Amino acid sequence: MAEADPGPLARLPSVPERAIGGEGGLDAALGDANEPFVIRGLAADWPLVAAGRRSGRAAREYLLGKAKDRPFAVSVGAPDDGGRLFYDAQMGMNFRSGRAMLPEIFGGMDAAEGKADAATVYLASTDMHEFFDGLYADNHIDLGDRSLISSIWIGTATRIAAHNDFPDNLACCAVGRRRFTLFPPDQFANLYLGPIDNTPAGRAVSMVDFHAPDLDAHPRFADALRHAVVAELEPGDALYIPSMWWHHVEALSTFNALVNFWWRDTPRWMGQPQNALNHAILSIRDLPAEQKQMWRQLFDHYVFENGPDVTDHIPENARSVLAPLTVESAGRLRAFLLRALSR
Repeated sequence: MAEADPGPLARLPSVPERAIGGEGGLDAALGDANEPFVIRGLAADWPLVAAGRRSGRAAREYLLGKAKDRPFAVSVGAPDDGGRLFYDAQMGMNFRSGRAMLPEIFGGMDAAEGKADAATVYLASTDMHEFFDGLYADNHIDLGDRSLISSIWIGTATRIAAHNDFPDNLACCAVGRRRFTLFPPDQFANLYLGPIDNTPAGRAVSMVDFHAPDLDAHPRFADALRHAVVAELEPGDALYIPSMWWHHVEALSTFNALVNFWWRDTPRWMGQPQNALNHAILSIRDLPAEQKQMWRQLFDHYVFENGPDVTDHIPENARSVLAPLTVESAGRLRAFLLRALSR
């Protein structure tokens, strides 16, 4: 499949690059960053990168040598969709999902390689520890004491709609080339997000076709582009994507693999903010306006401002979940919510 014309993305400024030097340099760079940056060659010595430089088939053979004997989740898109995994005209998915053994999936890729009518094949966010033996050990970045989720994304040429993630992300291009188009968190309204409960991969995505934006239907996207930056990654390059930054991701080669390391600066027992948003839609959004205003004030009081007036009048040993959360008090609150939601 020929590489798609990037359209207006070709004229966007590039993500800044940073050089990481010395022990602790990467940790320091990540610790003080609140915007994306590229690190050239950070993963250049990975065996997977070396295999991919030989050929896509060599990279597949390397991955097969590490794969566990278990089914992998795979998505397959139609050849005429140009690798764009998105909605169809009825707001279903334009791809089908299933499970298969990795030798079967890669055998299909081998047979279709170079054919104009080859289907799009995509293995999204596959846990490196659960699905491979030794892949993480031989292909990872030392990120200190961060508690990581380590995933690999494998596939043919694809276009993944702009979305964001709650954790911070170090994305390492291992095989093929990648193009990321990124937007600050506050650009969500200009990206025309789709449903939050019917999504291609669990996160709300931009409804704009970035290669052919319809500015009559999505006029504010022009404003989003004024805040956008682009990162073009070669094998071995890495991109830091801070929490909540929107990113549109293109795999540009006939075979591609990307390794992600995700982490959050707050404990996982604090839960996912998206769950709170979903619950607020369920229980608050459709209330009468005066009731919504009252709840807005309560959220400001208890959550967003959370000043000393919330607890100063309560004995310290009786503040319960109004005190700074611990793993124990968070567990009690989660159990309370589960009981309430099950009624």
